[in-house]
Amino acid sequence: MATSLLPPLLAASVALPVLPAAAGGPFAWSLVLSGAVVVLSLIPLGAARSQADFTPSDLAAPRAMFERLPAWGKRANWAHQNSFEAFTLHAPACLLCLLVAPSVLAAAPWVPLVAWLHPALRLGYIGAYVANVPPVRSLCWAGGILCTALLYSEGLRAVLRS
Repeated sequence: MATSLLPPLLAASVALPVLPAAAGGPFAWSLVLSGAVVVLSLIPLGAARSQADFTPSDLAAPRAMFERLPAWGKRANWAHQNSFEAFTLHAPACLLCLLVAPSVLAAAPWVPLVAWLHPALRLGYIGAYVANVPPVRSLCWAGGILCTALLYSEGLRAVLRS
């Protein structure tokens, strides 16, 4: 008898909105691509570690090898760390918009562009940081934060409208 109650209980406890086909696509892809940017930020960091004669013994204290990194490698390390920070801000904004995608898209059809722009700006940020181009780095950082803020804003507006 308990097994016959299980499906209705599961259905009642998992009351997520059903999105029309591809309505949440830009937000889901932005989330996936932003996660990929975090992983891609390991490439310049790995290259810098290889130039700093990284050995398996460095795994015992990975921060200790920071001083052996070349200047661009230190910037690659900082860019990698900042990628995690940006992702932790951006991911909830994407998830919020994903949950209310039809309302967000109806009220602000430009929001998918903002969602797609964030990962591109973050890639530009990493490149500019490693290449030591502060004005471009700062513009990419500010643009990425603005994209995230706009996603939060439009997502929250859609929640409040419903």
